[in-house]
Amino acid sequence: MKRRHLLHLLAGVPAVAALAACGRRKASSNALKPGARVLALGDSLTYGYGAPTDASWPVKLGEITGWQIDNEGVNGDTSAGALQRLPGLLNGSSYDAILIGIGGNDMLRGVSSAATRDNLAALIDLARAHTPHVAVLATPTPDAVRAFVGSLSDAPFYEEVAKSGQALLLANVYSSVLSDASLRSDRIHANARGYEKVAQLLADQLKAASWR
Repeated sequence: MKRRHLLHLLAGVPAVAALAACGRRKASSNALKPGARVLALGDSLTYGYGAPTDASWPVKLGEITGWQIDNEGVNGDTSAGALQRLPGLLNGSSYDAILIGIGGNDMLRGVSSAATRDNLAALIDLARAHTPHVAVLATPTPDAVRAFVGSLSDAPFYEEVAKSGQALLLANVYSSVLSDASLRSDRIHANARGYEKVAQLLADQLKAASWR
């Protein structure tokens, strides 16, 4: 009886595998087409501080994907500032996807992680009311020692807020780039090669998530 039961279970494996494969193929239907309009909301790392304007990661990501990416990175901006700006950016505009990369200046200025988390959650809610394609780009916790030894890591609240807001988490992108001194223009910003690396890492994660 046990042998027949086992054979019965194994007979169903191909069907289960086929269903799983169908699920994976179905996810690709959410891919953004070339020419899709994308909003990149952030701070100096989105703006591309430390490199020529045509070397920012939104520009480079657009070149890789074929998307039309509006770079709305503002030097020195905080999560509170981005939350004030987003409604105006969405008013009268139509975006196929929104990439949110903000919070580094909050940490540098001593804003509580709870306040930053609340602002990020509100940003995600606003973005998801506009489009289902919303991603959060994690920023590393400022740490001069870890930056020097090349081991920066994302602040933990990004994973928490992305999960609770059902947004795509783009993890270990800024952290890995800014951990490499050859890819930095200063202690906290990338150089042109660094932003190009950020764009490639983002493109890889977005492809894995079936966004492209």
